[in-house]
Amino acid sequence: MPVYEFFCRKCREPFTEVMKVKEHDERTPVCPRCREAKEVEKRLSAVNAVTTKKSLTY
Repeated sequence: MPVYEFFCRKCREPFTEVMKVKEHDERTPVCPRCREAKEVEKRLSAVNAVTTKKSLTY
């Protein structure tokens, strides 16, 4: 499952959450520090993709 990054505007703390893609689209998590969901915003994060094929160079 992907790890998503969030930021709580109330307590000014970043945090991560492991969620399914569908779950990420449907709900906003609760901040683990202040337990508030209204002030949580989604953040863009880096993506790590693992593939089984090696890339070809010419």
